[in-house]
Amino acid sequence: MRRLFSVSMKGVNLKGLMAMARGLSLQTRPLKLDLQHLPELKLPCILHWDLNHFVVLKSISAKYAVLHDPAVGERSMELEDVSKHFTGIALEITPTAQFRPKEERQQFSLFSLIGHVVGLRRGLFQLLALGLALQVCALIAPFYMQWMVDEALLASDRDLVTVLGCGFLLLVLLQTAIGAVRSWVTTVLSTSLNLQWLGNTFVHLLKLPLPYFEKRHTGDIVSRFGSIQRIQTSLTTQFVEGVIDGVLALGTLVMMLLYSSALAAVACVAVLLYTLLRCAIFRPLRDASSEVIIHAAKQQSHFMETVRGIQSIRLFGRSEERRSGWLNSLTDEFNAQLRVAKLSVSYQTANTLLFNGERVIVIWLAALAVLSNDFSIGMVFAFLSYKDQFSQRMASLIDKLFELRMMRLHGERVADITLAEVEQDDHAAEIDANHITPSIEINNLSFRYSDSESDIIRELNLSIPAGQCIAITGPSGCGKTTLMKLLLGLLTPTSGEILVGGVPLGSLGLTNYRNLLGTVMQDDTLFAGSISENISFFDPVIDIQRVYECAGLAAIAPEIAAMPMNFNTLIGDIGTGLSPPRYTQVRQPHHAG
Repeated sequence: MRRLFSVSMKGVNLKGLMAMARGLSLQTRPLKLDLQHLPELKLPCILHWDLNHFVVLKSISAKYAVLHDPAVGERSMELEDVSKHFTGIALEITPTAQFRPKEERQQFSLFSLIGHVVGLRRGLFQLLALGLALQVCALIAPFYMQWMVDEALLASDRDLVTVLGCGFLLLVLLQTAIGAVRSWVTTVLSTSLNLQWLGNTFVHLLKLPLPYFEKRHTGDIVSRFGSIQRIQTSLTTQFVEGVIDGVLALGTLVMMLLYSSALAAVACVAVLLYTLLRCAIFRPLRDASSEVIIHAAKQQSHFMETVRGIQSIRLFGRSEERRSGWLNSLTDEFNAQLRVAKLSVSYQTANTLLFNGERVIVIWLAALAVLSNDFSIGMVFAFLSYKDQFSQRMASLIDKLFELRMMRLHGERVADITLAEVEQDDHAAEIDANHITPSIEINNLSFRYSDSESDIIRELNLSIPAGQCIAITGPSGCGKTTLMKLLLGLLTPTSGEILVGGVPLGSLGLTNYRNLLGTVMQDDTLFAGSISENISFFDPVIDIQRVYECAGLAAIAPEIAAMPMNFNTLIGDIGTGLSPPRYTQVRQPHHAG
């Protein structure tokens, strides 16, 4: 929907939703109703929610409603909770005769989100090989007790006791060495994946158009970017360990069947019951985990905004309001974490109950088998060892499978970055921008931020000859900044075109075009570093003479020279230590000339 219909930072109202529906050959019927009449609506329908956004009502029963909230995802809510959020406005949507359903959603996988990663297959293969070697050692280990009890102790064979002790001690040393190598390979692979994945995604993020950032909170973008590390951890540890757990569980199951199919069946029933339990709580756990991510991003955004706006907060005495707002966001995050913890405790308790109860039953049945001479005491020890490995590995495998399914939450969040279309600069190498006459021609230019809003700029025609100095004036909100962003290629016109030296802006290439420009926007910012670094915009090799020259053109050189560290004075991302006029002047020199 975002790709089909543009939405401004103001969001969309009911009228805008109805216009979008008409564009999709859908007919709408807005309604005002009470909560008890919701079951009478044609589903799915749209509900106005919390006075600030819309959700989709998918189904409703006597006690519960299933909703799809764009901020959280699909979730089930009690009707009592629905009444706290539903404002009484609904929008029924039904298809017209011209409606044709089609799949427009962009498909993605966790691998396609991140792109090509050098050394991934080799690293995973090494981890898999080392893990399998560890599991072979684990399969051999149970024979130690069986042979020691049945063969050595019953026969009073001291030599065999010594041989078994030394042999399995060497096995322990080998297992420890393999485990250490595996841990090191995991660390190296994780570091490499993090570096490449984060680097690839950050490069893509830097290429996204300006509206992408204007429509999202900083904390939300940071949270989405941080989801990459969760995906990487799942791939390098949970995925590989899950494969190894599955192989070992299969091997131990075969060994258990060789000892006793009846006892093996008891272990399999316990695993089946645990799997059914995890399936039952998966959706609530996923919904709660999604809420944790959303609320954490909101809390982080609120914190960043508070730090950045601390001067205004102090001047207007709003510290208490900001504290209250942040604590509310933090409370929402912790409440969501408590719901996750509650569900986690539930399946962990079930895990303990099921597998401890299973162990009691297995020992009971194994003891009866010993009394009937079907089992030896050593076989009981060996079977219990295999059974414990099987139960632990299967429980671990099931948990990892559901964790990997949970990774789709993080994958969808990262997809918001990686699947977003980058700023178009296809013709950057076709025309030499240095030989373009710096004249600007605007023909029938129109622009609006959203399909449901009126034009900010409508059919504007303007010619600016080379060398002419002009000022664009007008009341606040008339579109001056919007026009500047259009001229800079930061926004794409709704209609019309912009020509530079007679060449359309798209053909000239945004990179080439911006290399010719010097701009100082009203919301520009400084970056953490020295004044000289900010003036040169962090050039790898700073031309200090050029820095002095630009500072002189911006009329700030004497003030910088009077500072204790001169051009090496450190400043922060909000201009720490600089007055507002000086803050603006430091932004100007790197555009000078």
